[in-house]
Amino acid sequence: MKPKLIKNKTELKKALNRIDELWGAKRNTEKGDELDVLMLLVERYEEEHYLIPPSDPIEAIKFLMEQNSIVPFAPNIV
Repeated sequence: MKPKLIKNKTELKKALNRIDELWGAKRNTEKGDELDVLMLLVERYEEEHYLIPPSDPIEAIKFLMEQNSIVPFAPNIV
């Protein structure tokens, strides 16, 4: 597969399948270079078509605290 810009979901699927085939290729080889280029192209396509909105900082902190079993400290009010 000759790497080219990914313009639709069909081309994305083909690129992802080829990445699966090339996974583990040694760097600085023909297959390794093809893998690197395909991964960049997929990343570009996904950034343009699958936007992830920024998270709310407070919600992110709450999530991390929950995942790490951290309980907020609330000193006793006298």
